[in-house]
Parts: sequence; C-alpha cells; structure tokens
Amino acid sequence: MSESTNGHPAKNNGVDHDNAPVRAEPGPSHTADLGFGEPGEQNLSHGPVELPLTKADFSSDQETRWCPGCGDYAILASVQGFMPELGISPEKIVFVTGIGCAGRFVYYMDTYGMHGIHGRAPALATGVATSRRDLSVWVVSGDGDLLSIGGNHLIHALRRNVPLKILLFNNQIYGLTKGQYSPTSEEGKVTKSTPFGSQDHPFNPVTLALGAEATFVARTVDTDKKHVAQTLRAAAAHEGAAFVEIYQNCNVFNDGAFDAVRAKGQKELNQILLEHGRPIRFGPEGERGVARGADGRLQLVDVAQVGEDSLVVHDAQRAEPSLAFELAHLAARPTGPTPVGVFRAVKRPVYGQGLAQELDEARASTATEQLEELLHSGETWTVHS
Repeated sequence: MSESTNGHPAKNNGVDHDNAPVRAEPGPSHTADLGFGEPGEQNLSHGPVELPLTKADFSSDQETRWCPGCGDYAILASVQGFMPELGISPEKIVFVTGIGCAGRFVYYMDTYGMHGIHGRAPALATGVATSRRDLSVWVVSGDGDLLSIGGNHLIHALRRNVPLKILLFNNQIYGLTKGQYSPTSEEGKVTKSTPFGSQDHPFNPVTLALGAEATFVARTVDTDKKHVAQTLRAAAAHEGAAFVEIYQNCNVFNDGAFDAVRAKGQKELNQILLEHGRPIRFGPEGERGVARGADGRLQLVDVAQVGEDSLVVHDAQRAEPSLAFELAHLAARPTGPTPVGVFRAVKRPVYGQGLAQELDEARASTATEQLEELLHSGETWTVHS
C-alpha cells in the first residue's frame, strides 16, 4: 500500500508535517501518533482527530489531469468535499483504483491508496479491508474496468458483503483508450471498435449488483452535487459492501449520454428520486409517479389520473430485492424517466467479522510458548547467511 502522493501519510494544506499541527498527541511511536492502529481493530476513528477536517485535508498536491469538462472533476470535488463528514483522518482511509480514467482518482486523494491492474481493484480492496478492519476502504473504477475483466471480482465482493464502498463511474465508453464500446454501451453503438454498431447487449450495473445480492445499491449523477453527497453519506453509513453507480459524462467520446437525467430542463422531468418510505413521484411538480398496472408490473402514471394512494411506496429495506429489480428495469437506458437514489439497503453479516473474532479468540487462548513449539515441531532448518 502506497503512501500519499507527496511522500507523507497525509498532508496538511501543503505544509510540512514537521511544522504543522498534528491530529494526535505525541507518543512513543510515530505510528501511534498517526492513529493507524493495529490489524484487527474495528474503530475507524482510532486516535484523537483535530476537527474540523476540511476538503483541503483530502486533496493531494498532484495536478488534476482529465479532459476539460470531464464529469470526473465534479465527482472528485464531491468526494473530497464529503470526506470530512466521516470524521476519519486521511491516514485511516484507503482508495483503491483500477485502470482507466477513473484510475487517476487515487492520485488526487490525499489518503493512502493503491492503483491496481485492470479489473483487480475489488480484489485488492478486499485484502486491505479484511486484514485492516480499522480502515475505511473505497474502490473507484469505471464501467470498462469494473464490468469487463473486473466483473468476477465485483460480484464476489458484493455477494460476500466485504466492507467496501464501491463507486462505479459509468460513462458507457472506454475513455482512456480513446472511445471503444464498453460493457454498458447501448446496442448499435458506433465506435472505433464497432464501426458498424455494437451487437452486444449491455449490462445494467444496478441490476447486476442486485443479482449479486449486494446489500446496498444506489445510483446518482456526477453533476448533482447535493444528491451525490446524500448518496455517499448513505453508502458510508452502510455496514458491508455499498455499490454506487455514478452516471459520468465523457464529453470527448460519449458526450450527452445522460442528458435526459443530467441537463438543465431535462433532469427535472426525468429524475425519479427514490426515497425510502415515500410514494415514488417525479416531475417538476411531482405530477408523475410509479404505480402497478393491471398486470402487476410497474408503470409510469399521471398522479392526477390514478390518485396518490395508487403510487408505489419505496421500500429500500425490503429483505428480497424484487422491488429494487423492478425499479432498476423501469428504464433500460437513461434516455427518459430514470430512477436515481438508493434502490436497496439491507443488513447482512459483514464478510470477515466472524473469522476475525475466531482469530482473536484463538490468539487469546494460545500462549506464545505454544506457538513457538508448533512452529519448531517436526523437521526444521537453520539458514545461515
């Protein structure tokens, strides 16, 4: 696991740590000062933290380099602005990224971070999260990285309920390699790799996550700063794996793919905001909604015609994910009314907690002498330098 980009575990507004205020009281160990804790600790906020933290505490000194106008800038600003709310010092947070435009994200966060190979971010993050329960671990990846070569790692991290916060930047294209179609590109998509139009049927990331029995599944839009923050807040509070799809505009190779839910004058008409426990309504005046038709399927309706009592009440905490699935299938593509918000948020045992408890109990009941005896039993060798 690498240090932050400026060579220190974290910087304080670009000030040398030797002369800057520290967040922990001096002690005999520099590691203890920084509040890293030890493997097996569960308290994410271990050690005194100087509050309030600010966005600057999570912003590295590296030049941000995406294409001008890229939606990644908006997401980065939202994440950096949200991080202080966690009340966790940067030294206790790890970002893991894969390959692609989203892979740069780790360099712009002044936290610990890992930049892995193509598709392996969930696997690397699983190792970090299960071996260091005292850390808050986040995965940032694109639709190409996470849903193609990384698809297998993603579904297993979700089904296991590993304590990760997984942010999928979905721009429905391969941006870094200059515009090839991706696993979320629509059928018929004309690109450099599919000049006659893609014949592949695309993934719906939300239904994929729900199919993997993810305990938290949400969707938001890159430029909707308020909603992004709300979604991150809910994901961070969730125990276990939290999957968040973020519609992210690639203005160079796939510009306007999400205009229906992103552009001014359109998003007001088409964003179906999901709020737990509330009837599902949308439109500038809430004049439209979601109800069940005579065939039992969800359909879009005019509230004035069917009445408020006919609307479906969103239940993100329902144990089985059938309602979330139906909502995710309301829009095959984000070209019209499309649900955003938290589709599902349920509780399930978090991966690694049971094993960690067993290991703690085994350590407590085993004397050092017993361990030494076991390690040196049978044939052993002494290696001389």
